[in-house]
Amino acid sequence: MNRSLSESTPDLPPPHRDDDDLLDAYSAAVTSAAARITPSVVNVEVSAQGKRRGGGSGFLFTPDGFILTNSHVVTGATSIDVTLADGTRCAASVVGNDPHTDLAVVRISAPTQTPARLGDSDSIRPGQLVVAVGNPLGFQATVTAGVVSALGRTMRAQSGRLIDSVIQTDAALNPGNSGGPLVNSRGEVIGVNTAVIVGAQGICFAIAINTAKFVAMRLMRDGRIARSYIGVAGQSAPLHRRIVRFFDLPVENGVLVLSVEKDSPAAKAGLQEADVIVAFGERAVASVDDLHRLLTEEEIGKPAVLTVIRRTEKLALPVVPVRAGD
Repeated sequence: MNRSLSESTPDLPPPHRDDDDLLDAYSAAVTSAAARITPSVVNVEVSAQGKRRGGGSGFLFTPDGFILTNSHVVTGATSIDVTLADGTRCAASVVGNDPHTDLAVVRISAPTQTPARLGDSDSIRPGQLVVAVGNPLGFQATVTAGVVSALGRTMRAQSGRLIDSVIQTDAALNPGNSGGPLVNSRGEVIGVNTAVIVGAQGICFAIAINTAKFVAMRLMRDGRIARSYIGVAGQSAPLHRRIVRFFDLPVENGVLVLSVEKDSPAAKAGLQEADVIVAFGERAVASVDDLHRLLTEEEIGKPAVLTVIRRTEKLALPVVPVRAGD
């Protein structure tokens, strides 16, 4: 018996209107966020000794021409050119640079600009929609979307220090996105795009905007971020279990001192090579990163005690950190 096509084809369910509505809402959120942030996004081109060296992205955060970008975008540049969203090209100068957080502020002489709205990175949650806008591989005002993959990541800056509270996202980033904004669905900046893992897909990172706000204000005021310094080169190293048990130490690792700079606070405190630092003040130190985190601006000139294991002795060495660079 012959059957018609309509008889032989199973009935298909009609399109689900709720799914269409969800997709429309997602599209509307992305396009709205992109429209709000794009006027503030700039292309940053850098040259060194007259030769174009590369570039990245940035965004205006004040109406009088202050731009936030990555430190690695502008470090070593002898000249910087910024192209605004409307195509206007301006010369820029570095206001301040902080390699330890991979953030920098540059400025153009172009008043009445459209600044980005800065959000609160402490309020975001994993799974939240985010949009990145930048200039990857020279393609200006490229929009990508994704979600917040994780919060509270740490990432090592080119200076060697760890950057805390880094945002992980799967919004696609490529070379040239560095320094561009990561925004929420309201178009508010919640991060500064900074890095991708080469060879991985969907693993990208942004410096939290709350960190960037603090750094930007200090760079605008002082041109740099002040940190304290004691003059030690070291590496993380395990402690012998007997030492840990005998002195009832809260950590099983410390910072093995490899060298002490002459006339440094550490030298004046009597620190020696092969000592193992296990505490700074009342706070335990299990790694070089722990020590870096503790040597903040607030510790400059403030007496503290280094707890040190020297062979089989536990010593308390008074130290006064100084301003890094002094």
